[in-house]
Amino acid sequence: MTTPADWVNMDLTQGAGLLVKPLYYLLTALVVAWGACIGSFLNVCIYRIPRELSVISPRSACPTCGTMIAWYDNVPLLSYLLLRGNCRHCGSPISPRYWIVEGLTAALFLLVWLKMPILHPFPALGLSPITPQHWPLLVIYWIVISGAVLGSFVDFDHYILPDRVTLGGIALGLAMSPLFPALHGETHWLRALMWSSVGAVVGWGLLWGVAIVGRLIFKKEAMGFGDVKLLGAIGALFGSKAVFFTILISSFAGSIVGIVLVLAGNRTMQSRIPFGPYIMLAALAWLFWGPTLWTLYLDLLRPPL
Repeated sequence: MTTPADWVNMDLTQGAGLLVKPLYYLLTALVVAWGACIGSFLNVCIYRIPRELSVISPRSACPTCGTMIAWYDNVPLLSYLLLRGNCRHCGSPISPRYWIVEGLTAALFLLVWLKMPILHPFPALGLSPITPQHWPLLVIYWIVISGAVLGSFVDFDHYILPDRVTLGGIALGLAMSPLFPALHGETHWLRALMWSSVGAVVGWGLLWGVAIVGRLIFKKEAMGFGDVKLLGAIGALFGSKAVFFTILISSFAGSIVGIVLVLAGNRTMQSRIPFGPYIMLAALAWLFWGPTLWTLYLDLLRPPL
């Protein structure tokens, strides 16, 4: 008897494959739409959370004229394009960042969806696949992405990382690891919880140590405590390997951006970019390509034969 799992792995030239293909593309479109909707909600959170406002009510309004935005002017991605980036009532320009957040979230949700081993439409992306028995991880990864987008843009604007992202990430990792051990590549809940706990301690402790040493050397805050909690969240979600990988990649990315800005003569901008977004970028790289990148890193460390 043919099972759903057989359909997933079946050649598309076979009859069942002909049914799976259009369904897959329909689900893919729904994933993109869902990601854009989440991005629209994240725009509300990015604006309101730092100001300690409710993210539920009141409805969104134009920041210039105060007119409530109708539902047909609040369709993710589409409304901004149809309105040509301006308020329907007063004509004031709407920041393109609203559209960017929606599009970025939709794209990241799509990348997670493409980790599902169905049809493999883009094998060149090299995404680490989610095996069928571990598909619940899809939702966890979407939550992580939402937190990364929220935290990054709040950090850009206010130089803070909300506790809902950092401490919430630690709580999510510790809670989900025993329920879904595959989050850490394990099959037993206790080992997964152990790796989550170790990762949280390593992530928190390592960057906290850097912050303390930096304060002693430079006589000022060298690292925000939000970054410390954020790395603890990454450790709780993905383990200690992800912590070391994140520190390496985020430091490298920050150095590259800093060098580019110095060469461009924009030293002021260099000093104003927070470190949180670099950490988020590195963590997302781990989420999508972690095992492959970790193996590549270890290969680079091994001495040549």
